[in-house]
Amino acid sequence: MDIESFDYNLPDRLIAQEPLAERDQSRLMVINRQTDKIEHRHFYDLPQYLSAGDVLVFNDSQVIPARLYGEKRGTGAAIELMLAQPLIVDEGDQQIYDVNSERWLALARPARRLKVGDYIEFAYDLTAEVLSKNQDGSISVQLRSTLPILDAIRLNGKTPLPPYIHRMAEQTDEERYQTVYADKPGSVAAPTAGLHFTPKLIEQCQNRGVQTVNVTLHVGIDTFRPVQVNQVEQHQMHSEWYHITPEAASVLSAARAESRRIICVGTTSVRTLEGASQHGDIRDNAGWGQTDIFIYPGYRFQMVDALVTNFHLPKSTLIMLVSAFYDRLKVLAAYAEAVNQGYRFYSYGDAMLII
Repeated sequence: MDIESFDYNLPDRLIAQEPLAERDQSRLMVINRQTDKIEHRHFYDLPQYLSAGDVLVFNDSQVIPARLYGEKRGTGAAIELMLAQPLIVDEGDQQIYDVNSERWLALARPARRLKVGDYIEFAYDLTAEVLSKNQDGSISVQLRSTLPILDAIRLNGKTPLPPYIHRMAEQTDEERYQTVYADKPGSVAAPTAGLHFTPKLIEQCQNRGVQTVNVTLHVGIDTFRPVQVNQVEQHQMHSEWYHITPEAASVLSAARAESRRIICVGTTSVRTLEGASQHGDIRDNAGWGQTDIFIYPGYRFQMVDALVTNFHLPKSTLIMLVSAFYDRLKVLAAYAEAVNQGYRFYSYGDAMLII
């Protein structure tokens, strides 16, 4: 399958650079897979499409201020360090994702100025020693601070807005590039479908008899990286860490057994559920795990019945996932309709509900 078959034209003016004043005021394109009908609504209309017994699945990962600006010790050269994920630690017989780890994978800019053994110094009680330069362009660093590492990151870091937002992160982004239910620090990119929810809207869904379940998938920097191969099947996804509580797994397993709808909020929730259910009942895979699941047309979904998602980049693994859930040509036609209707695209943009 050629990567070009997932391309589409998008005017730059439709790439949202700022969030709307109110989260749930964003537009919502609703697609019915049985009828192919498209409706143009607003996100606050979402509860009208939900029924008692449905299960809404949220990714409660919290974005950390992973973009750090420092200087190379000895020369004063400016260095930007983008933390990617902590190097995993063992806790008993299980590996865990620990944001207070001192060892991290990161991207540096400009990386050519760094060699193994160099130190990067940041303004407030934080240094990073370069431990290795890796073949994929990343580096491994040792962070040092008298503070807990996450506290030091928060003291020094900036919100890691994606590269298609052409401005520096502002104080308002600390709140708006974060879901209202974010609870588990660890992502370097927001699970953006959830940005549209407000506490009131979630309550309205629950009042209709909808169950809500939180899972955690920590989003890495590979979400920004373009696919580098011409044939989709040759692409290799990088692993991301997820966590599912036994209680959440039980709710999801029961919904599946009772043929109740499981509605994922965002592609990260999809990858969590589908990755965790690849080898049996999701209850058997509760706890910490890693998934490198790559979902593209031809994939057979095991857990997901409906999807809330944003509008994604051309030729990205995310638009491939959405195309697998619906239909590639129909998804591209819906995107063309969204362009014609002036929808706002990407992280701070509008949303789509596929039922």
